Amino acid sequence: MKDHLQTKDWGLGLEKEHLIIAGPCSAETPEQVEKVCQDMLAANAVPDIFRAGIWKPRTRPGSFEGIGEDGLKWMEIVRHHLNIPITTEVGNTAHVEMALKHGVDVLWIGARTTVNPFAVQEIAEALRGVDIPVMVKNPMNPDLELWIGALERMHAVGIEKLAAIHRGFSDAYDKKFRNKPNWSMPIHLKRIWKGMQVINDPSHIVGNRAGILETAQRAINFGLDGLMIETHHDPDNAWSDAKQQVTPKQLKDILDSIDFKHPLQTEHPSEKLQDLRNAVDHLDDQLLDLLSERFSIIDQIGAHKREHNLTVFQADRWKQVMDSRTQKGIAKNLSEKFMKELLYCIHEESVKRQEKKLREEVPTKKTI
Repeated sequence: MKDHLQTKDWGLGLEKEHLIIAGPCSAETPEQVEKVCQDMLAANAVPDIFRAGIWKPRTRPGSFEGIGEDGLKWMEIVRHHLNIPITTEVGNTAHVEMALKHGVDVLWIGARTTVNPFAVQEIAEALRGVDIPVMVKNPMNPDLELWIGALERMHAVGIEKLAAIHRGFSDAYDKKFRNKPNWSMPIHLKRIWKGMQVINDPSHIVGNRAGILETAQRAINFGLDGLMIETHHDPDNAWSDAKQQVTPKQLKDILDSIDFKHPLQTEHPSEKLQDLRNAVDHLDDQLLDLLSERFSIIDQIGAHKREHNLTVFQADRWKQVMDSRTQKGIAKNLSEKFMKELLYCIHEESVKRQEKKLREEVPTKKTI
């Protein structure tokens, strides 16, 4: 494992247990930026970092694609009213140069850019030797290696203040979310890259303001390190992503409603927690012993099928196992989704082991 994946000092350099980033999807006019700032002050909803899109990558041409460099000049309004750092998305080297020229404090790489290693590398080279925090959104598709790779490209050119943004993944079949959260992805990223700060973007995950609180709370429950919530003084008339933006007052209500969990100092757990963990460890050992015993029997089944010239997959048996075990699991308060995923995983390993047995030579019987 690479050395940087073992360190524990990553993040944007702000001493915040939970980082809050908020602001409009797009900077539209100087009046809009000023009104958002004023309403944030009035609602006591000033975030740690103010976000605003200057360039907007759109799926199809003809829609609002950002105000461009003029919008960067309006960020001085934020500094005047709120005196907090500002962040915007950059998609190419020209964006980087303009953002640096106008003193943008934090940059982020968008999901559509993260999918392209060539584009990420060009942005990284433009930042070589520049001391600026960078956030990287997950790629559109659920590809953890691609996400980590983009962060590594930033690290390779000397960016030491790094964070990831979890904004969900495209899924044409999921109707609940605009971008499916796939919570295992950000959790696995934090597990692989020790100390990596991961900010959740519930606005882009749900795609509507009604679902932001629930998704934001789940992100905090899972141990993510902050939230990026799109905030506009008049969301219904926003020039982009109107449905998923909230007012500063709504932002305040959301943040007040969240039960912010504290990260556990795993080096010093309480006695009760340690006792519970020990119990889990003991049960895990038993589970592994049972799985080992089960697969030993599976190997015997594979040998029997080899000797009798039978195929590995037996559809009727598979359906009977799947249905009966799923119902037994549900009766023991295990979810149907979990049971099916667990059984598919076990079945896949069973099929591989049996197929391996089929490729072995049938032992010849000894003659007397």
